[in-house]
Amino acid sequence: MTQTLTWQQCVGAQRDWVWRGWQTRYSFIRATQEASSSPPMLFLHGFGASIGHWKHNLPFFSEHHSVYALDLLGFGGSEKANTNYSIASLWAEQVYDFWRTFINEPVILVGNSLGSMVCLIASARYPEMVKATALINIADSSVLESPEWVKQSLSLLKACLFPALWVTKTIFTSSLIFEPFFRWIRRPSVIRFWVQKAYASSDAVTDELVDILVQPTHDRGASRALRAMFNAKPTRNAEYWAANILPNLTIPMLLIWGRQDQMIPPKLAPLFIKYNPNMKLIELDNAGHCPQDECPEKVNDAIATWIQHWLPKPKPLSYDK
Repeated sequence: MTQTLTWQQCVGAQRDWVWRGWQTRYSFIRATQEASSSPPMLFLHGFGASIGHWKHNLPFFSEHHSVYALDLLGFGGSEKANTNYSIASLWAEQVYDFWRTFINEPVILVGNSLGSMVCLIASARYPEMVKATALINIADSSVLESPEWVKQSLSLLKACLFPALWVTKTIFTSSLIFEPFFRWIRRPSVIRFWVQKAYASSDAVTDELVDILVQPTHDRGASRALRAMFNAKPTRNAEYWAANILPNLTIPMLLIWGRQDQMIPPKLAPLFIKYNPNMKLIELDNAGHCPQDECPEKVNDAIATWIQHWLPKPKPLSYDK
């Protein structure tokens, strides 16, 4: 994998869009083949990442597809808003409104980690928007198979610990504690350490990648936005859990998982397939939590092959004799 261009040059034209009064960032590259009838693609990054995390993927797919990438509110070049962060009622709605404003035809959604959950929820809530979805290392544990007594015990334990957890979170997210913590975690050396945990190969953790992750943490309101994410109420509505979404989706779906993922156990990957046997699973060796950046050639090839498998072939032209 050789990259001579900067990440800004790789992701296409970057633009700002005001959504609900907040400035948000997106990028796009029009399909290089003008007559291409392939559906557009929309890429959604993971937690703490941004458009730049797709620097190896957008140019590849833009040969046949118009490609878009969106910085979810609170991340990348988008505004660091002090709001109630929610996958379903914030980020999925942001994606839908972006689609309705700029694309307005069924797309292939591609997401990594948090972005993959946004893809799933958006696919369930807005079926007119999504033609197919490719998910990379889904950040969801609802597919874990636990006996009922274990689930009940865990629910009871959570109820008992809730007061202590609430006090702990309140203290931790106070400005007196959180601000020094934030200034520490945004240091390049700290971010590099955690990214190396997310990647199988330390060679893939470049200075440019670290810079992509560090820069947004210095934006105005970045600390406040992260604190708001910590304070956000967890998604308790089972309607938005992958285990309940997947059985109801009939669109083509691809799941890609890095076998060396230390963030989300790779053993979860086959469990997702049990909830929708039509989903295709591809597990990659020597890949961690972000294989689209770590081994993009494998990911690009897997997604392109999958698209070719289900995308209707154009009918040959016929001529009157």
